[in-house]
Amino acid sequence: MRLLIILDPLASIKPYKDSTFAMMVEARARGHEVFVCEQHELASRGARIVATTRSLELVDPTGQRADWWSLGDVSSAPLTGFDAVLMRKDPPFDMEYVASTWLLEQACREGARVFNDPRAVRDHNEKLAILEFAQFTAPTIVTRSAHDLREFVAEHREAVFKLLDGMGGMSIFRARADDPNLSVIIETMNRFGERSVMAQRYLPQISEGDKRVLLIGGQVAPYCLARIPQAGEFRGNLAAGGRGVARPLEARDREIAETLAPILAARGLLLVGLDVIGDCVTEINVTSPTCFREITDQTGFAVAAFFIDALEAAVDAGRVRGGAGQPRAPS
Repeated sequence: MRLLIILDPLASIKPYKDSTFAMMVEARARGHEVFVCEQHELASRGARIVATTRSLELVDPTGQRADWWSLGDVSSAPLTGFDAVLMRKDPPFDMEYVASTWLLEQACREGARVFNDPRAVRDHNEKLAILEFAQFTAPTIVTRSAHDLREFVAEHREAVFKLLDGMGGMSIFRARADDPNLSVIIETMNRFGERSVMAQRYLPQISEGDKRVLLIGGQVAPYCLARIPQAGEFRGNLAAGGRGVARPLEARDREIAETLAPILAARGLLLVGLDVIGDCVTEINVTSPTCFREITDQTGFAVAAFFIDALEAAVDAGRVRGGAGQPRAPS
């Protein structure tokens, strides 16, 4: 299999915790060819979607050496020349990211197989996607209204405010009804009514961890990574200093995951990372889900192998169908 991975600069990757690195190691171990490019190297030329790519060799598959990779010569290739294209560029989900999904969607029309499906990524905002599955969520509103946000906090006594394009725990506020700074928090978040804000009832179970549950190829990984906030913090994100502890899925985690997995897979989302606090799903991550390395290192369950199995199956299924891209949900 010829695999193209669209990713951040290789020098920015931290192999000891990077899921894309784990994917590359597993793919090369199976004899697959791996090529890489960055987001800005996607383009439309001559009515074809192409990328400026380089072949990747792993000089040190353990990632312990600073020079763990080696790149081949630069070449320009149509995306249809690869068996699979993985979009692994980290957020933010800004307009350049959106533009990339438009280019990748056109590549799908030309016959490329892109994972996750670019239209599905664009359609599933990682915060708003939970609204479809209200049976698994805490009380939630999305609004620009300062009045509505204030009323929501008054009703639930404590809430968490999020921006719809936030990532890694950035710009998340815990708001209490008796906080004298509540108005300032709301004004900071909604920019005096110019920006939408998600408010969710505060879940005290965050002290036990914000669990990352992985859905791969419509199946559920048996372990999650509970990201436990550091002392004095309510955000469990690893980027915000949370500590990751791998655990077997609990019954409620599995109920949520097994309900959502086939639905999201049918929309072309090969890899999804659910965020679950207590009994509630709080986010559905589809851009560049992580936690492969931490789960594997702590449990021995080879998440990257599970993922490459699913990728190979999806590519083979596409060949049998003779079609391009991913399956679409009915309109």
